[in-house]
This record gives sequence, C-alpha cells and structure tokens, in this order.
Amino acid sequence: MTELAIAFDDVQAAAARLQGHAIRTPVLTSRTADERTGAQVFFKCENFQRMGAFKFRGAFNALAQFTPEQRRQGVIAFSSGNHAQAIALSARMLGMPSVIVMPEDSPAAKLAATRGYQQGQAGSEVVLYDRYTEDREAIGRRLAQERGMTLIPPYDHPHVMAGQGTAALELLQEVGPLDVLLVCVGGGGLISGCAVAAHALCPGITVVGVEPEAGNDTQRSLAEGRIVHIATPQTIADGAQTQHSGTLTFPVIQRLVKGIVTVSDEQLVRAMRFFAERMKLVVEPTGCLGAAALFEGALDGVVATRGRRVGVIVSGGNVDLARYAGFIGGAAAG
Repeated sequence: MTELAIAFDDVQAAAARLQGHAIRTPVLTSRTADERTGAQVFFKCENFQRMGAFKFRGAFNALAQFTPEQRRQGVIAFSSGNHAQAIALSARMLGMPSVIVMPEDSPAAKLAATRGYQQGQAGSEVVLYDRYTEDREAIGRRLAQERGMTLIPPYDHPHVMAGQGTAALELLQEVGPLDVLLVCVGGGGLISGCAVAAHALCPGITVVGVEPEAGNDTQRSLAEGRIVHIATPQTIADGAQTQHSGTLTFPVIQRLVKGIVTVSDEQLVRAMRFFAERMKLVVEPTGCLGAAALFEGALDGVVATRGRRVGVIVSGGNVDLARYAGFIGGAAAG
C-alpha cells in the first residue's frame, strides 16, 4: 500500500508546534441543531481561530519549520483569502517577509486583513491576479524563483496538511469518539489532515467531505479514480473555488474519506442564517458547507446521522459585512 503524505505522528508534532500560538477553538452545540437533525452535533468553531479560519494551523506549522536561510528570504503563497491571511500573519510572527498572490476579486475584508498583517514587514506585498484568466500556481512559482522565496501552497503540502489536521485532533480530544465527521473541501488540505487524525483516534469514524455544487471536482475525482480539473467554479463559497485536488491530498481522501456530497449556494445561505440566528455566530459561506449538508439531507445515501454523534468543522468566519448582510437579509435566506 502506498504511503500517504502524512501520518498521525505529523499531526501530533504540528499540535506541539502550534501550542501557545494557535487558539484552541471552542466546540459548540445547539439543541435546535440536534432536534432538527436527530443527531448529537458538535461544531468545531474555527471562525474563532487566529485570523478567523483554520488556515492559520497549516500556515504556522509550515513556516515554523523553515531554515534560517528560508526565513531570511521569506515566503510566497497564493490564496483566495484565508491562506493568504494565515501566511501573512505567521510570517509576521516569525519575522520573515511574505508575498501573497491573491485574486483581484477577493473579499475586501480578506485583502485588507492580509495587507494589515504585512505592515512593517520589509519585502512583503500583495500581488493581484485575475482568477478566471490567469494561473495562480504559475504566478507563484515564477515569483518564488525570481525572488528566492519558499512557496507554500494553500493545501498540497505535508506541513500544511498536518497543521490542518489539528482541528480534528482537538475536537476528538474534547468530545470523545464520533460516528461521523463532516469537513468542507476545497483542495483537500483540511479534510486530508482531519481524516488522518480522526481515523487514528477513532478508527470506526466515517469522514465525509462537502463541496459546493458548482465546484465538485473532488467528488468527480473520487468517482473517476483520478484528479479531475475543472474551471474556476462560480460559487459564494470563495474558499472552495479550487479547480482540482492536490497530488498529496487526493490519495488521503481516496483512502480515508467515505465520500463527497455537495450543497447549493442557497443552502449555504440558509446555514449562514441558522448560525447567525440560533448560535450567534458569523460564519463565511465555505465554513457552512458541512453544516448545510447535515441540515439539508445531502448525506442521505452516504452515511446515516440520525441518533449518532456528528462532528462538523466550521472552517472560518471571514466575510465582508456588507456581503454578509445581503446573504442574511436577502430572499435566498428564507
């Protein structure tokens, strides 16, 4: 059997590096959610993580392992927003410059936060590109070569994957064994790390990924047994607008994830409204993927959840307030 990119030991080592730097985010419950789903649901709230999303875990774990020379030269990353902020913040904490390649249509809050984290760091900047006509990976590779910086991709890197897996590690340490774990899927960094941790701590667990309907590349990849590339999906879940799974993340998903389901943008808005009204939480659309699948019955035929203990990774809460108000107050939320 082919060895996977990370093992549980890597997740545990990442947890040790993150101690004192990452926030041990709360696990919240909701009687309304339990009654609505017939399950006992545990929400791991990464919207309370540093910079507002789980991405800090993988970014800091990766940068903390840089050599002195790598730290001097700095880091480059490409991201729709949360990985960008995570790298910029981690680089500032570790005293190194960062260059972040971001889509020009990134949420204004994510752009502003990334630039804010870079203030005072010599050699740091944000480079904008058109996500629909330009290749961010090619831009990142070119800039890394030109500037001698180390490229840390948003998901397809073992240190990033291991760092993200600490979210599931903490969840299971706090609440004990779970029957089902629901994780949002973009490029697969979060779900691959979480699946490794979950299966190590709870061998009987069923891990299911959730993608937006418009961006079901991983679902299609599992069905075809190969990595499927798609056009940049049109979805409000900007953190899941990836075009393909990673070469490192996909084998983990193939081996440890039961399946991938999808939800619509309208279903994501309803989940956002639930979090706001019932749990007083601001959650970005991507962060609602797991909850929306559970609430909307998208898991039917994949895994039974009624009467079972279900963990949901709420991946982040970075959303422009004006856009958020439109989602929550608009007709689509009804």
